[in-house]
Formats: sequence, C-alpha cells, structure tokens
Amino acid sequence: MKLVYFRGHVPNFGDELNTYMWQHLLPANFLDEDESELFIGIGSILWDTFPRTARKYVMGSGYAGYTGLPDVHDGTWDIVFVRGPQTARLLGIAPEKAICDSAVLLRALQLPAPAPAFDVGFMPHFESLDRGLWEEACKLAGISLIDPRDDVEKVISQIRGARMIITEAMHGAIVADALRTPWVAVKPINPSHRAKWQDWSGALSHEVRFSDLLPSSLVEFYIGMTGGRRGAANGRVGRLGRSALARPLNKLFTHRAAAHLQRMARTEPQLSRDEHVSGVTERALAALDGFVRSRQLSSTSLHLERARAPYR
Repeated sequence: MKLVYFRGHVPNFGDELNTYMWQHLLPANFLDEDESELFIGIGSILWDTFPRTARKYVMGSGYAGYTGLPDVHDGTWDIVFVRGPQTARLLGIAPEKAICDSAVLLRALQLPAPAPAFDVGFMPHFESLDRGLWEEACKLAGISLIDPRDDVEKVISQIRGARMIITEAMHGAIVADALRTPWVAVKPINPSHRAKWQDWSGALSHEVRFSDLLPSSLVEFYIGMTGGRRGAANGRVGRLGRSALARPLNKLFTHRAAAHLQRMARTEPQLSRDEHVSGVTERALAALDGFVRSRQLSSTSLHLERARAPYR
C-alpha cells in the first residue's frame, strides 16, 4: 500500500507530516510502493485524478476544490474518515465519517521538545514564501518566521515552544490547535486556500476568526487582487516584482506587512475546546486501529502503542 500526499516543488509542512507521522502510527512495513492500493492521508488531496483501478483508503483527508469532485462511490474507495463536515457533504458520505484532519494524531506521539525562548511565530503559506518578502517582514516586526519548508521536527518544535503563532498555513493552525498552542488565523492571500479552513474547524465545532493579511510584495498584492492567478510568481508580473523598478513598492509593502504582523501579535489568539480536540483524537485513533485490524494485521497492531505518549 503506497502513501499518497501532495509533493510540490519544495517541501511543505502540512504535506510532509505524512512522512513523519504515519511511520510511527502504523505497523512496520504496512506501507510500501504497491500502487494498486493507495493510503491517502493528510492534505486536501481527495482529487479526481487517482487511477480508477487502484483501491483508495482515505485517512483524514479533505476536499478543497483543487480538482473536480471524485466519485467516491464507484466501488474503489474506502473512506475511513475525512477532514470535516464540508468534505463529507460534498462527497455524499455519512456525517459520522467527518472526524477531523488526521494531523490531530500528532497528539498520540512522543514529539520533539519545545523550542526554547520562542515567543510569537508567523507561518506563511509555503507559496507565499515564493511570492512575498516574509523573512524581511518578520525581521522588521521582531517576530520569528516559521518556515513551512523546514524539517518537520523543527517546525513542530517551534510551534510547541511558541507563546502563540500567527498562521496563513492551515496546518500551522491544525497542529498548533492539536498541541494546544494558541493561534491567530490570517486569510490566505490566495483566495483558493481559504474555504478548506471551515472544513477542519467544523469537525471541532469551532468558528475560525480570521484577520486579514497584508501583502509583503508587489507579486502578493497582484495574487490577492486577481484571485490567485497561476503563474504570477514566475511570469511577467513575477519578473517585474523582482526587478529594481519594483524595489520602492516592495519596500512599502514589506513595511506595511511588518506593522500589521505586530498588530496581530497583540490580538487575542484562539483555540478549540479541550474536550473537542480530545474527542476527535480518540475517534481518529479508533478509526485507524479499526482499519489496521481490518487489514488482518492484528498481530502487529501493538506497534500502534509503542510510539504513543500521553495526550497533552
């Protein structure tokens, strides 16, 4: 059974969690390279492009409209659970399958220690690091940049150590909430990445309060104005945005973004309710255990317990 997750041109924290988490939660040798069976885990990866002949097992994934709706009723899909009620409704599956994003299962692992002396962090969407000037904006604001392209354990450590995080990346909020680090959500500059937040938060009966995120560069401003038009980062607008001609405008955008980050660092962060996150963790673990047993691997299911730590 082959693990499936989104692989872009750079690593991305929310997607790379798959390579970190499942190796600790599943029995040894449970996953392999057999593409006749696909293990679909963390991410908005319920696409309509999977091979029709492959058997597809869904473990906490979501649908975000990046492709057409997949036909999960064609006899080749086994839905263990999905990210939230929005996904369940769109796919026409039972509401009780809408447990939570499977990244909540990080709560069942022994995690890297919290990063020391870490106050407020900002995690942009990984695409924003291509298009924006967030490293400079964070330096101006006196806020630590949490780079979603970094090693997964480093990012988890930073989230655990932070007093609070500001995040444009949805999995920054998902992991912070799971590990009980208060967070401030900012609207992704690319509008196509916004709706999926309500899918995840709906599973926790939590209403996300969004702040606006000011663009840190001319290219980001263009992305926000045009609704996330593809190719902007590397096309004509991207070249203009990185040219000497755009330098004064980029400086203005970066200073405005930094000042706005400072204001957001003084706002009240949010968390879902403790009982809700504990409840979905229990349900997700039970669904995962049931799936492993259904694969007639009960003799190795004890491996599920070895890496688990007490819930936080």
